[in-house]
Amino acid sequence: MIDQKLINRINELAHKKKTVGLTAEERQEQQQLYKVYLGAIRGQVKQQLSNIRFVDKH
Repeated sequence: MIDQKLINRINELAHKKKTVGLTAEERQEQQQLYKVYLGAIRGQVKQQLSNIRFVDKH
């Protein structure tokens, strides 16, 4: 589930990566957070696609 804390932490780590770099533990945490985030996004997209119905207008 995507919540604001997850997004904030991802953004914190991304900013730190660009400025001072990440420790090995932080890189691992970032990878795990990305997996959670992307999994949630993929789930939302699949849900939206499963609700699409095509209508033949003929």
